[in-house]
Amino acid sequence: MLESGETVRKFYDETVKDEWERLDRHKVEFEITKRYLNRYIKPKDKVLDLGGGPGKYSLYLANLGCDVTLADLSDKNVAFALNKANEQGVTIKGLQVDGRDLSAIRDGQFDYVLCMGPMYHLKSEEDRAKTIRECLKKLKPNGIIFVAFISSYSFVWDYLIRNPDFILNSDRKSELNKIVDGKDFAGEGFSDNFYISPKNVLPFFIQFNLEKLHLLNNESFLYLREPELIGRKPEVINAWLDLAEQVCGREDLLSMAEHLMYIGRKTE
Repeated sequence: MLESGETVRKFYDETVKDEWERLDRHKVEFEITKRYLNRYIKPKDKVLDLGGGPGKYSLYLANLGCDVTLADLSDKNVAFALNKANEQGVTIKGLQVDGRDLSAIRDGQFDYVLCMGPMYHLKSEEDRAKTIRECLKKLKPNGIIFVAFISSYSFVWDYLIRNPDFILNSDRKSELNKIVDGKDFAGEGFSDNFYISPKNVLPFFIQFNLEKLHLLNNESFLYLREPELIGRKPEVINAWLDLAEQVCGREDLLSMAEHLMYIGRKTE
């Protein structure tokens, strides 16, 4: 197991059910992400869902008629996803891998790669770059990659929601002050975590042969008011999501994100 992978694998092995339910609690993130997937991915397309966990996105795409391979560090997540696929009457392929070494997967076969998890945990830029290069090997020419990050501002929103008094705790205050420096940082969050400053996402991708299609805030402006929204009528929720989708790629909203997503097209 590569450096830090064991801690992360153990965390996800022990939290499969919670991870499955997470996107039910974070409906805005899930729905906006699906809307961007739907802009590009069509039935019969081949999709690699790297770090797909218990399979929320894999199963969504499989139910649309896509040919989906879920690859995850946690074999318990993979097993859970395969069982869910069987329950839902769809087929997905699953395997346990570390995203920094995808040699078990044939190159150049996928129309799309979802990398919506590995960047949350890879503390060194070398490992993050290695993972993106591995993903690009698996893409067909002109294939599209979706890459998610946790924003360095996520601590702010999390602490304000959970317990604003955290700012009086010296360790917590030190974490919060990271946004003053405007730098990326790594440390202990819900596991071994990496947090990126929104302004540093695009510079990271300059090193790859990618055409930027989108950089978006997965929660748009709705994150801090999501609990109030979720209980409303479906037509109310969808109307707010329609509005949020229209502006979630605006640069002035990126610092409001808990999660950021880069979408790019392979250019070689």
